[in-house]
Amino acid sequence: MGNFIKTASSFPRTFWVANTMELFERWAWYGLFNVLALYLTKSTDEGALGFSQAEKGAIMGTVSAILYFLPILTGSLADRFGFKRVLIVAYIVLASGYYLMGTVHEYYAVYAAFLYVAVGAALFKPVISATVARTTDDKTSSIGFGIFYMMVNIGGFLGPLFSSKIRTSYGWDMVFLISSASIILNLILVTLFYKEPTRQTAQNTVWQAVKTAFVNIFIALKDVKLSIFLIIMVGFWTVLLQLYYTIPSFIDQWVNTAILYDYLNAISPSLASAIGTPEGTIAPEMIMNIDALLIISFQLVVSTFVMRFKPVYTITGGIFINAFGLVLSMATSNPIYTIVGLIIYGFGEMTASPKYTEYIGRIAPSDKSGLYMGTSFLPVAAGNYFAGYFSGTVYEKTSDKLSFLQEEVMKRGLNIPPISESFTQNDFVTEAANQMQMNQTELTVFLWNNYHPFTLIYYFAAIGMLTGVLMILYDWYFLKNKKTLTS
Repeated sequence: MGNFIKTASSFPRTFWVANTMELFERWAWYGLFNVLALYLTKSTDEGALGFSQAEKGAIMGTVSAILYFLPILTGSLADRFGFKRVLIVAYIVLASGYYLMGTVHEYYAVYAAFLYVAVGAALFKPVISATVARTTDDKTSSIGFGIFYMMVNIGGFLGPLFSSKIRTSYGWDMVFLISSASIILNLILVTLFYKEPTRQTAQNTVWQAVKTAFVNIFIALKDVKLSIFLIIMVGFWTVLLQLYYTIPSFIDQWVNTAILYDYLNAISPSLASAIGTPEGTIAPEMIMNIDALLIISFQLVVSTFVMRFKPVYTITGGIFINAFGLVLSMATSNPIYTIVGLIIYGFGEMTASPKYTEYIGRIAPSDKSGLYMGTSFLPVAAGNYFAGYFSGTVYEKTSDKLSFLQEEVMKRGLNIPPISESFTQNDFVTEAANQMQMNQTELTVFLWNNYHPFTLIYYFAAIGMLTGVLMILYDWYFLKNKKTLTS
């Protein structure tokens, strides 16, 4: 502890400013992203947009994929024009982008606004991590990046926590305003307190830097071992990202969280009131936030435990654990299984995710570590794209409650108007329940038993199993060929 305090006190002011800005940026991003699937798809009479699941998947998956690919370009901009200038531009884009997202309602307008936000986030990402790198050295970088990772998760925990209470108490508009306000705080911090860290000024043009970045990635990908590993890891990220893409809609549509609320209320009415909604349920993002809380509480413990194993073994084990947890969380409509599943999912994430970047660094030749690390975002970008596809088009066909109900209405020949601006999703569900002589709970149980929305888990189980098996074969192949993976 004494060494930690001594090291922490040695960091310059810019280090702490950067970490504070990371906390608020993650607060803004996850405060919106954790509830974005719900905002895009829930009924318009609740202040949401009423888009289809496929439209939701297209917006979230495509834009997030672009976000994780753009740092190739934005990192070059920062080297050319300076960290502080790029951060100021990033915050202006993000603050205005979050506000804009809350004011537009047409599909392509929302798509464009979210893409605008992604550009701001892509400007921010490489600069803030580079600032931490520039304000630490070989002796202090481990603790420095540990603090940075902690700030990421604190922001990722607090953002959804506040957004959940805000949207259920004050409406969706306030979620966007809070995200925008968080970024405005960062704009004040960077303007008044951020000092440009020591760095080499780029001598080439932006376009030359971008060209060099693409060439470097191509050079790195010529390493077959690296390329195969990155392709395999697309499966891991596709499954891991379902926490944000699929779980919110699945809990909202199928999981009876009133059971959990009643249980908490029996133990502590004040706790149930603090966590729950005015309707006596638990919002999906509150349940999802278990993941961030676990990471804050146990990441150091898990990381210490897995230090004794080769990174490839740790990653493989984490893939299996993570996929199993996701499958369990969606296997029933009982919230207890959802929570247990998400806890298992969280430990799988803590096992595999930190080792992912470490492993890329370990298999890189000593003179090409920067080239190899530049490829680490590629599976994340591809994983976001495929996560959007499975949570959108596939979910709509296999698990979407509204799609099932519309099909049942057609089968029964019920006379119910189609969903429109004047006849919302909630109107349709209410009228269908009335004509089928069921209450809302009975309707959900009927659709669950007859349409089996849990079949979506077979896709994720297959992807997780295939990814884990491919990692085992990958390890075996390179060991067989005496290309031993670094331990």
